[in-house]
Amino acid sequence: MSQQTKWSQFGTLIIVFFFWGFVAASNSIFIPFCKKYFDLDQLQSQLIGSAFYGAYFYGSLLLYLFSYLSNVDILNKIGYKKGIIYGLLISVVGAVSLALISTSANPSFGLILVAFFIIALGFSLQQTAANPFAIALGSPETGSHRLNMAGGVNSFGTLLGPLAVSFMLFGSVSAAKEATLGNIETVYFILAGLFTLAAIIFAFSKLPKVTSDEKLERSPKALVVLLIIGLVFLPILFADAIKTSTGIPKSVIIYASLIIILGLLFASMFMAKKDKTGWGAMQYPQLVLGMIAIFVYVGVEVTIDNNFGALLLRPEFGGFNEEHNSHLIALYWGSMMIGRWTGAVSVFNLSKSTKRLMVIIVPFVAFGIICLANYLKGNPIEDFKYYPIFLLFLVGANLYAQEKPVKLLLTVSLLAIVFVVVSLFSTGMLANYCLIACGLCCSVMWPGIFTLAIAGIGKYASQGSAFLIMMILGGAIIPPAQGALIDLDLGTEVNGVTTGPWTHLSYIVPLICFAYIAWHTISSKNALKKQGIDFDQQVAGGH
Repeated sequence: MSQQTKWSQFGTLIIVFFFWGFVAASNSIFIPFCKKYFDLDQLQSQLIGSAFYGAYFYGSLLLYLFSYLSNVDILNKIGYKKGIIYGLLISVVGAVSLALISTSANPSFGLILVAFFIIALGFSLQQTAANPFAIALGSPETGSHRLNMAGGVNSFGTLLGPLAVSFMLFGSVSAAKEATLGNIETVYFILAGLFTLAAIIFAFSKLPKVTSDEKLERSPKALVVLLIIGLVFLPILFADAIKTSTGIPKSVIIYASLIIILGLLFASMFMAKKDKTGWGAMQYPQLVLGMIAIFVYVGVEVTIDNNFGALLLRPEFGGFNEEHNSHLIALYWGSMMIGRWTGAVSVFNLSKSTKRLMVIIVPFVAFGIICLANYLKGNPIEDFKYYPIFLLFLVGANLYAQEKPVKLLLTVSLLAIVFVVVSLFSTGMLANYCLIACGLCCSVMWPGIFTLAIAGIGKYASQGSAFLIMMILGGAIIPPAQGALIDLDLGTEVNGVTTGPWTHLSYIVPLICFAYIAWHTISSKNALKKQGIDFDQQVAGGH
């Protein structure tokens, strides 16, 4: 008999999912603002994302390193619940720091990066604990659906994040104000208060102490690879200083780091096939494939959006400046909410016909909420009028996949490829819509990739989860890789707006990412079949 989802406990857990989305999506507004305020190029502005998502890697790596050196799985020892509480308190320090930096006499972009790093450092501990916790609070077969539901709450945060930060920076469209760093002091003090409140709620909640009882499995070979990745990533954070001292272009640093990191992960998988000793969770090909897929998925999700502001500035894509693009950015992140709310339908014990009906209704209800939020903020929702057409693609993908994670992951990956190709060969709102609709496809990728990756790895589930969280590092590398292409247009301005082909062509980066995820889905399914695991069949049996 399948274990029933513990709804009251799960409801407490998803609070932190909201915070991750709110802060991560608000970076989309903060990045173009900092680019203008501190006079940065596109690649430099992406360092906010590099600091934010790089912290996920270093936070998880430090946790794993301390566990390795002490021969005690620290997260298992303290429990997932306390792990989330400690993570929230670390994020409090980062949010307060950012608020104080914003109001200082001479705000430093470098210190802002440090504050974002600290906030995300707390998030890394929260995510390492929360994802397996969500899977544990019910039947393993429906774990991906619970992650979808938690992701839906996360996406509600991503919807509100850009709107809230845009309002704090610029006010409403009808009553715009001059943006300064001081404008955001309130929002980050409020966030610090909410992080603190959430920590208190978790401290007094009756969440079970869910951990793995297995002893810590040492994996020295995996540790060496991860430490090398950490070293290879560091030059990206200091790309400006390296260029000044050596003359090496920042784009070369970015792409060299990207190629080396991906090469290390693929090489690890092949070496582990020959000799599993010392690789721990990385001895399983589905886990390594999942690590690369998480790296690529987070990277593509972030890069589409973080570089979207540069595209929207162009006249042929609407000429939206930083003060007036928050509604389209919110629609992108809102599309993540639409997809995850739709995916979460599978969690509920409904008849098949009712589920199909909900899969059709929920996307349009969620879209209505997005329109309402933007209307209340004063944004021009007439730009949304044709977007419901794209919701039909999401409905079709979910009905076709029939609640099977692998089938759904492959379907949305191929759909995203089509959207990006259309966007590359078009302009105006059609191109904008296609890029925004990639959010619908990205929405269900995380749970599909995550659950596929840890399927069949048994006692290494906790370690595998930590390795997967580390790969959020992709959000720190792929966006500046696309930003480097956009910077090829620098110096070609007309009426103060950068022109040239590369801002548009740079979206070939997301195209490559989605192509990889499609290939990964097939490869992971085949790897699991060789181990006697048909994941989609298991999930179908679990229902």
